[in-house]
Amino acid sequence: MSEDYLTDDEQLEHVKRVVAENWVWVAGGVVLGAALIFGYRYYESYVNDRALRAAAQFEELTSALTRDDQGKVRQVADGLIKQYPTSPYADQAQLVLARLSVDSGKPAEAIAPLTQVMTNSKDAELKHIARLRLARVLTAVGKPDDAIKTLAEDAAWGAFAAPAHEVRGDAFFAKHDIQGAVKEYQAALAAGDAGSVDSALLQLKIADLSAPSSAAPPTADSSNKAKP
Repeated sequence: MSEDYLTDDEQLEHVKRVVAENWVWVAGGVVLGAALIFGYRYYESYVNDRALRAAAQFEELTSALTRDDQGKVRQVADGLIKQYPTSPYADQAQLVLARLSVDSGKPAEAIAPLTQVMTNSKDAELKHIARLRLARVLTAVGKPDDAIKTLAEDAAWGAFAAPAHEVRGDAFFAKHDIQGAVKEYQAALAAGDAGSVDSALLQLKIADLSAPSSAAPPTADSSNKAKP
């Protein structure tokens, strides 16, 4: 008989019988649901607590930066990176350590933290920033070819295209490739806007390199070829 034709009493008895036959599954479902809710709330609380502690440490780091207490900055930055490696504050700490290395005249020590952010950060903008800074550092330590490879042309550069071309231009200039440098500076001007690059500085660079006196000196091979 269909349940649509049962009396109210018969329907109530039917429900009781179904519950009696399946009470273990019903109870299990209730317990499981409660456990999932508790687990989610516990995890959410745990994540929020870690985020607050990481934020507090980063505030301590910025305070030490303001006081120019480099020892404290390094200590707090190292702690952030070790305790909260997946936090965005860890990325910022890596960038701070790289900056300290450059400012202290040890640019080679900036390569590792910048590479870490460039490779592993979940923030696309920070990855671009780290890549640009890494290329500058590589040029500064005498590795312009590595800098150029680091900034291989990519449509994904977006708003970072202009500064990327400028840094590539500096790398080409470091290896005495004047034509390559001018080409990159011109690309930077074409891709830039009012805030992404210094247009006046780029125009000065191009003008200086385009002058006859700025031409790259001939190599030994070219000098030999020029002899009768």
